[in-house]
Amino acid sequence: MYYFWVPFLPMLGIIVPLLTNKLSRSACTLATAMLPALALCFILLDLPAVFAGQSFSQSIEWIPQLGLALSFRLDGLSALFSLLILGIGLLVILYARYYLSEKDNMGIFYCYLIMFMTAMLGIVMSNNMLQLWFYWELTSISSFLLIGFWSHNSDARKGARMALTITGGGGLALLAGIILLGQVVGSYDLDVVLNSGELVKQHPYYLAILSLFLIGAFTKSAQFPFHFWLPHAMAAPTPVSAYLHSATMVKAGIFLLARFYPVLADTEVWFVVVSLTGLFTMLLGAYTALFKHDLKGLLAYSTISHLGLIVLLLGLNTELAAIAAIFHVMNHAIFKASLFMAAGIIDHESGSRDMRQLNGLWKYMPITATLAMVASASMAGVPLLNGFLSKEMFFAETLDQSILGAMSWLIPVLSTIAAAFAVAYSLRFIHDVFFNGEPKGLTKTPHEPPRYMRVPVEVLVAICLLVGMFPNYTIGPLLQSASLAVLNHPLPEYNLALWHGFNIPLMMSGMAIVGGLAIYLNLKHLFKFSGMFPDIDAKIEFEGFIQASVKWAQKITGKLENGSLQRYAFCLCFFALLLIAPPLFDLDTTRGSLPGTPINGAVIVAAILLMAGSLATVIWSHYRLIALLMLSLVGLVVSITFAYFSAPDLALTQLSVEIVTVILLLLALYFFPQYTPTSKSRPSHFVRDLAIASLIGCIIGSICFALITNPLDSISEFFLANAKTGGGGTNVVNVILVDFRGFDTFGEITVLGIAALGIYKLIAGMRLSMRTKDQDGRLWAKDKHPVLLSVVSQSLLPLFLLISAYIFIRGHNLPGGGFIAGLITSIALIQQYLAHGVDWMTKRVSVSYRYMIAIGLVTAGLTGLGSWIFGRPFLTSWFEYVSLPWIGKFELTSALVFDLGVYFTVIGATLLILASLGQLTTKERITEGER
Repeated sequence: MYYFWVPFLPMLGIIVPLLTNKLSRSACTLATAMLPALALCFILLDLPAVFAGQSFSQSIEWIPQLGLALSFRLDGLSALFSLLILGIGLLVILYARYYLSEKDNMGIFYCYLIMFMTAMLGIVMSNNMLQLWFYWELTSISSFLLIGFWSHNSDARKGARMALTITGGGGLALLAGIILLGQVVGSYDLDVVLNSGELVKQHPYYLAILSLFLIGAFTKSAQFPFHFWLPHAMAAPTPVSAYLHSATMVKAGIFLLARFYPVLADTEVWFVVVSLTGLFTMLLGAYTALFKHDLKGLLAYSTISHLGLIVLLLGLNTELAAIAAIFHVMNHAIFKASLFMAAGIIDHESGSRDMRQLNGLWKYMPITATLAMVASASMAGVPLLNGFLSKEMFFAETLDQSILGAMSWLIPVLSTIAAAFAVAYSLRFIHDVFFNGEPKGLTKTPHEPPRYMRVPVEVLVAICLLVGMFPNYTIGPLLQSASLAVLNHPLPEYNLALWHGFNIPLMMSGMAIVGGLAIYLNLKHLFKFSGMFPDIDAKIEFEGFIQASVKWAQKITGKLENGSLQRYAFCLCFFALLLIAPPLFDLDTTRGSLPGTPINGAVIVAAILLMAGSLATVIWSHYRLIALLMLSLVGLVVSITFAYFSAPDLALTQLSVEIVTVILLLLALYFFPQYTPTSKSRPSHFVRDLAIASLIGCIIGSICFALITNPLDSISEFFLANAKTGGGGTNVVNVILVDFRGFDTFGEITVLGIAALGIYKLIAGMRLSMRTKDQDGRLWAKDKHPVLLSVVSQSLLPLFLLISAYIFIRGHNLPGGGFIAGLITSIALIQQYLAHGVDWMTKRVSVSYRYMIAIGLVTAGLTGLGSWIFGRPFLTSWFEYVSLPWIGKFELTSALVFDLGVYFTVIGATLLILASLGQLTTKERITEGER
């Protein structure tokens, strides 16, 4: 099956626009479209099997214990949405080629657009709920980038921020719902979840799961009361609007409701909440759209109305309503994409989207006008067009429900009213823009667009006509397979015929058309009526809410944070005390059955040094250099303690980190005053702090004593037993880091690299003046780089590097490894910086430490990905013993390559930080008259 590659092809294509951005605009467009077009072909190749009722799924295990797997599925529903995403996406790519100006960065735009496409494909094809959520959040991020593409525009920035805030909040709610659902079902696999509907509906957590899922879906699909972000997303370029409203962002919420329909639907709560939310959203969107003068504003609110219609159908308690919802998803995507593109053409070729200025465009752009009029008629539900068919099914299903009991007749009545408003705003779009006199105040004379800019609209309008006239041949099999995936059981009988005779749904359609015409003819009176109410700008209200939240947060933060480190330490220790102390009172005694650790002279001396160093650090903290020396004494004693208790890896790591830390603090403290005044605390504070510290010490001591004297079942036995057989190494610590817990290590070096890059960016370009005197007024020595230090450091460099290589190579079987070796190499190189200076080293070491971090992370990541080729989980290591002449038997292991990535990352991060700090003082000195 080809479908498994579909989500990956656009993902690989994200970098294509950036690589081809220097080529011609047409070449960049063609290169961008190639991989999505190939993905579309793969979907089309698998469609016959999907139409036959088959469903496919394939997984690659990642972290089975957490339910994480790279898992994709292809059934009727995912195939339908994939066709919309890829098909309309390719048309948008072509359309954007002519819409974007020469000033716009086409490569960046296409990169964001392909990221958006990838995220949506990931949502609709995911077979793992956690993976689905990852792609769900990626749509929020990519839509934020697309909506704010014109970042010079304040409206674009605010609209992007609003969309990210609302949909991001909904995403967090969805994550909570997914975790709860996974706990109830016992799996995050959709194949399992979709067949566990009865279990979920009978569980006490059902209401919580349903509420969280609906919040996620309603925020993404712009349902009331979360609808306000969508109209303000219109600040995006029109290709983005066309894609977002038709096949992506807002359809993600609809997809979520449809995908989990077998699990969450068919309950009274679902029917009431979903249907009433959809009904109110449909009415609100249709009414508001009628009064918008901006073309895209009208279309945005019409999208809200049609999304409400789909949600209402999904909330009705009939199977045919769900089928009608899927049918309208398809139809809405087609006519709404064509309408937005037509609106973009009008804006592009006339310089305005204001319908008060756009009059009589039929005379200037008749082809575009014809296309837009057909798409508008489809939106209004005119016969022989695709929108009419799904609207008829919608009307029929509103009659066959009893959600509101005796008042259920309100739903078909209100649905007809909403449909009449849809006819009215469609008429306004047609009449006010293409007829109604001559244009007023346009900056340029309207004209037809370039030929290929109109092609996407022509394709979509042709589909509107073909589906409207030949539904069974064009859309029937796809609708059937998608509906089968939603209902998860055999479908009821339904008919897509154009003519069902004279019946109530047909009468409702006729009433909607006549009512819409009447509304449009009386539009002036409705504008007067609407003007009686205050105009609420959601953008201003949202910004006000954000500012109020910030002020509230600042107020709370101001009370909690007063700049006193003493208060922060007190709060931290006090609440830690509250959390860890109570369980100890439930124990009869902390002494266990094991004998205590023997005490000898060495232990006593180490304990005294440890306590003395700690106390000295606190007592002489205002003498920074002395405090640093005492702190390093504590670190040295801890390293010796690790070695004493047979933890040489920890001892080597602690010692290396201690050296690097001392150098780092020396570089940082150089710019601080050499003497800090002693803080003057009140006696009551001194007593309070001493009491808290003593209690913490007593509790931690008690816990340590209990751990030492009580037998515990530790996971260490597993690692000791399996390090050699499972990881191929006898150094258990290193095997844990690069094999058993390799993913944790990969995350840690990633964080280390990010931290180093963050520090580099913070201090890049910063230059601080060097001090010429110490606190007693004595001048620093003029010889910045003493000959003795230079000679000794150069002599030690080969030895350090040799030790580092030895520690690295032996690390899998003896104490050592990439992390320790990287620190040793870093110490050797930073010693050269201290001995010779930055300028001397820069001439001799041309390596970019930023690239070294990247090389390390890529090396480690590719090692993990390599295991996928052999069908093994991410970062599964491989080892084998081989023999060579004159060398003998030795071990080859993939963990060594992963460790090499750790080695490069540690060197790059450490030296990037230390070398950057060392460069702060290389430019100028403070004069003799310094303070």
